[in-house]
Amino acid sequence: MRDLVLASTSPWRLKLLADAGLHARPMAPGVDERAVVHDDPIVLATTLAAAKADAVAARCPEAWVIGADQVVHQDGEVFGKPADARDHLARLQAMRGRRHTLVTGWALRGPDGPADGHTLTHLWVRPDVTDDELVAYVAGGEGSGCAGGYAIEGRGVFLFERIEGDWFNIIGLPLLDVMGALRARGWRAA
Repeated sequence: MRDLVLASTSPWRLKLLADAGLHARPMAPGVDERAVVHDDPIVLATTLAAAKADAVAARCPEAWVIGADQVVHQDGEVFGKPADARDHLARLQAMRGRRHTLVTGWALRGPDGPADGHTLTHLWVRPDVTDDELVAYVAGGEGSGCAGGYAIEGRGVFLFERIEGDWFNIIGLPLLDVMGALRARGWRAA
């Protein structure tokens, strides 16, 4: 079986892959995410994912490389990782009582050819979340490094009343789609 490399050092993505029986080694892609700008959140996420996968694939040409990037958007506005605590609080307040969409762009690179795609998940933030709860959540720092400013797999679960779509996508990698792309290129569970 070929080496599998994750074009990321995300512990969440690594854990998702490991739990699914895919033992990937992490590699920082070295891509300046701020240099990629686009108004369309799907294009932004897929462009970033491809850039990460391509950067790592250039260093590991015999491996399968998985790249991914997440973008949260609501009413045409993209919410990336919060810039600071003030921005973090404002983003969470803007999502309160409303639906937003998380898109993960993913890219697979390897000797058997590339595959690219994206996965959408819709999330509804509870309308009854108070400012005091949001301030405390921001102060705890849990979601500060996450797209949209939350980690639903942790304490941030209290923010949400429902989701529609792929649970794995929210955590960082749409495993169902990525597994399908790997299987289409011959990967099988050991």
